[in-house]
Formats: sequence, structure tokens, C-alpha cells
Amino acid sequence: MHPGKLASLLEALDSEQRQAVWQQVGDDQEAAVLRHLTPQLAATLHRDHDEPGLEEALDAGEEHLYTQISSVREALEAGKFKRIGKVFRHMHPAKAAGLLEALPPDERSAVWETLDNERAGKVLVHLHDEVRANLALEMDEDELVAAARKLDLDDLVDLIQALPKGSGRQLLLSMDEIKRQQLVAMLSYPEDSAGGLMNTDHISVRAEVKVGSILRYLRLLEDLPDHTDKVMVVDRKNRYQGVLRLSRLVTSSPDAKVSEVMDADFKPLDVELSSQEVARRFEDLDMLSAAVTNEQGELLGRITVDDVMDIIREDSDRAIMNMAGLDDEADMFAPILTSTRRRSVWLGINLITAFLAAWVIGQFQGTLEQIVALAVLMPIVASMGGIAGSQTLTLVIRGLALGQVEGGNAKALLVKEMGIGLLNGLLWSVVVAALAVIWFGSWKIGGIIAAAILLNLLCAALAGLTIPLILRRFGIDPALAGGVILTTVTDVVGFFAFLGLATLLLI
Repeated sequence: MHPGKLASLLEALDSEQRQAVWQQVGDDQEAAVLRHLTPQLAATLHRDHDEPGLEEALDAGEEHLYTQISSVREALEAGKFKRIGKVFRHMHPAKAAGLLEALPPDERSAVWETLDNERAGKVLVHLHDEVRANLALEMDEDELVAAARKLDLDDLVDLIQALPKGSGRQLLLSMDEIKRQQLVAMLSYPEDSAGGLMNTDHISVRAEVKVGSILRYLRLLEDLPDHTDKVMVVDRKNRYQGVLRLSRLVTSSPDAKVSEVMDADFKPLDVELSSQEVARRFEDLDMLSAAVTNEQGELLGRITVDDVMDIIREDSDRAIMNMAGLDDEADMFAPILTSTRRRSVWLGINLITAFLAAWVIGQFQGTLEQIVALAVLMPIVASMGGIAGSQTLTLVIRGLALGQVEGGNAKALLVKEMGIGLLNGLLWSVVVAALAVIWFGSWKIGGIIAAAILLNLLCAALAGLTIPLILRRFGIDPALAGGVILTTVTDVVGFFAFLGLATLLLI
């Protein structure tokens, strides 16, 4: 459109419509369009024409995230939407996603509207589930389909799974038949399995083909799939035979057959393998990619290291958030009532455990009324047990996550942790007993608190090891419930041991 006609159109629109149209004006047309506008309108739009400081702030590293958020919010307040859109379009999608999640919902939506469909699709796959679903629902069906068309299959599967069922189904039906069949096959596997992580963008060859033929075939391709470090070797029935590493391929004689230079010992991943086990295999074997096969040994796809890094990050986020009873996929700026409802459940569970500890204390109310010093020293016993138990609990949860703790070595680990609990108990019970004697002048109180600390530290070591094993047996994440249960155990045992001994020996 001629710049003059475009300027006339902009002048006829209201501010919101004008901003939407101005976003679509190319860089090469901006100056010409501004010349045809009224001075006041041109000045308004020119504010959004260039802002080097904003670009520099958004190009800063992760350590300057606070500056980046402030710069975006200031630009939004100044109405510099076009400049924000330009900068976000040149940012890495993962970085753009992180910045979007750090903005309140209204500002997030304003920035989201400045992104074109292709960029929006790439950013969507890096967002947490709740934010991803909310922003995807702000797009109409055509925009969502356009944003998803250029995504990799594994990213497209993640997007469909994160959307509400209706929107996900519409997106699936909008794909061509071949891609739809591939998506249906991948969606049939659990999200946290190798089948849910794999992509079908692998290159496969047969063992009887010569190396020279493979090299010529690869040169005909426009580009290799991302993270391609090996090609998969299959037979005529698509059964996995091994891999041919690219480093070996390019250094082998063109007349050599694939069967002569392939690695037949490279084991594939079973399609039903858990995502945690997949991540462990990649870490242990330093892999960039790995084949995925079914029970019949047929090659289904491959998993690449970028997907495994996502698993590791998500598991780390989940472990941290679960310790506080929070959802790692939730929006940081979710509505107050929604967040309150989620957190109230966890607070209720903690309240129950607190009342249990209070009930134990209440059984010794008469003892506490007669000897006030017990009330002063009582928290020390529970605290020492809680810290000791959390050390064992953390060690065991990590061991379970890495596959280093199981029934075969749990007994040996228990002996070791009980030994640590005994030595620490003896050491710190003497220290605390001495301080108690100096403080209250009573050898009996010193001996009682020493015995209580020793018992509680031994119990903490036992509980710290057995609780995660039991929770794992019942399919409950130890990182989610282990801390609450352990705290309850060490509080109850600590209070009961200390006050019970005091009742027996002092009253």
C-alpha cells in the first residue's frame, strides 16, 4: 500500500486499531508513512520508532533479568509497542518465554500481541503449561494453526498436551494427514516416557549400503535434523541394527559398507522407558541422541539432548516447588483465588501435623507447668532431629532420583546413617547438656536433654531413609511429602522423648 494511503488509514482508526496496524508496517516503510501523518500523530508513533536502550537491556544476560523486566514495563507504559515487538522477535525463544512469564498478565498479553505467528509458536513451547495455555487461548484458531505449523513434532505434541482438549483437538485436526498420523502415534505414549519425548526426524540407512551412497544422499538434503550426530541403521523391516556416527562416516572409505563401520553395540531406548531413566542414560553415556524402539525392535524415532535438558530442568523445578507444595507449571501471576486454593491444601496438611505435635506436648502439660526450663529447651530437641533427618532425606531422595538407592543397598546405607546419627548424637548431646547445666544449674535436666537428642537423631536417621523408600513404594513423590512427614516424626519423637523422660525422672 502507498505510504500516503496507509497514513490516511492510520489517522482514521482509533488508538488500539492504529497500534495493531502500525505493528505490521515494515521497517523500510516507517519513515515514509510518518512523513504523511499529522505532526502530532507522527510524534506519537515516532516514539515507538527506535529505542536502542531497550534493545541493549533485553540483550543483557540472565544476571540482568531485573533490568530487562523494568525496561519492558517502562516501554509498555510509554506506548513503545512496536519497538518491543521488534526486540522480542530477535530474542531467543527460551529467553523471550522467561521474560513473558515474569510480566503480569495484562502486560504479558500486550507484548504477546506484538509477536507474529511464527515467533509466537517458537515461544509457546518454552512456556510453562499454564501460561502457555492462557496465551494460546488468546489466539484465534487460524493464528494458532499458523504458529504451530513450523514446530518440530515433539514440540507440537507438548503444545497439544498443554492446551484444553477442545483447542488441542482442533489443532490436531488442522494438520495434514501424514503429520496427524505421526502426532496421534506420539500422543499415544505417556508424556513422561521415551515415546512422549521422541521425535521422528531421524535419518535411517540400511547396513548393506556403501558409505559413498550415504554421503551423496546426505548432500542432497537441504539440512540435517538438529543434533544429528549419528544415523540409524535398520533392516528392510525397519528393525533397529545399530548406529553409524557421522564422525566415522566422513572418515571411512566410500567403498566400505555401512555394516563394516557401524556401531552395532549402541543400545536403543525402549519406548516405554521413563523420562527420568532416559535422562540418566544420556548423562551416564554422554549421548547427544539415541534411538527409540518398540518391543519388536522397530525404530520409532529418536531423543535428542535438548529434550533431555528440558527434563532435567523440569525435574529440578518440580523438586524445588514440591517442597513448598506448589505446582511447577503454574503461572506466577495466577489469580489470587486460584493460588489461594492451591496453597490452602498444603497449609491444611501442615496444620494437621502441627496439631499432632501440639497434642503430644499437651499430654505433658502438668510437667511443663512445674518445670518451665523444659519449655525453653524443648524446641532444641525437635530442631536437631529435623536438621539431621533432612540431611538423610535429601541424600536418599537424590539417590533414588539417580538410581543409586534400591532395596539391595538400602540396608547398608541405613547402617551408615544410623552410625552417623549415633556419633552426631553423642557429640551434640554432650554439648547441649553442658550448656543446659550452665544455664539452669541442673545435672538432671542436662542428662535428660542429652538422652532425648541422642534418641531423636537416631530416629531421624531411620525416618530420613525409610520415609522416601515407603513413599516411592506407594507411587508418591518423596520430594513432595517426605519433608512434611519427616518433620512430624522428629517433632513428635523429640517432644515425647524429652518430656517423657522429664516426667519419669523429675516429677
